[in-house]
Amino acid sequence: MESAGAGETVGLMCPGCGGVEVRTVEEARQRKGARRHGLYDRLDPGPDKTGDGCMHFAEGMLLTALGIGLVYMGVDQHKPLYSLGGAALALVCFFGTFMVVRSDRREKDAAEAGYPRAERLWQPAHYCYGCTSVFCPGGTPWRGVLTPEQFKKLVWTEAGYADQLLAGDKAKDAQIPADVLPE
Repeated sequence: MESAGAGETVGLMCPGCGGVEVRTVEEARQRKGARRHGLYDRLDPGPDKTGDGCMHFAEGMLLTALGIGLVYMGVDQHKPLYSLGGAALALVCFFGTFMVVRSDRREKDAAEAGYPRAERLWQPAHYCYGCTSVFCPGGTPWRGVLTPEQFKKLVWTEAGYADQLLAGDKAKDAQIPADVLPE
């Protein structure tokens, strides 16, 4: 039940600290100060996979064109090293581009397929400003009190794209308690 005035959840207390300054994770990510505390990234429901493939394709074709340019320069100036090096660069860039674009497409497909599963866990979750933790009121669809990093790892793992957590993201190394998801 939402209060019309302040936007705070009425009668909801954090099971971790008993605090009442609680918001849904969606609201917590958008509130003033969310960037300062890193909440936007720490409570992210999934990877942002928009347009990477097109940009990587353009970059790859530009590098391929550079290799082809070296081939022409080598032929024109009678420098076989430029010709051979340019041809090798063009081939590596051409085929490498398609491998990267294909990988981007697979990651985007995984993100789209996992979105409903992520949304099921992410949408009902609430963030407590008092103890900086995340929980689900009533213990469904998951139970317990988690750190934002544990919560992110839980959502991404259940959605099937935990392998897309970036190096350096604390959620990648977070340990999820075994009893969080009901059987």
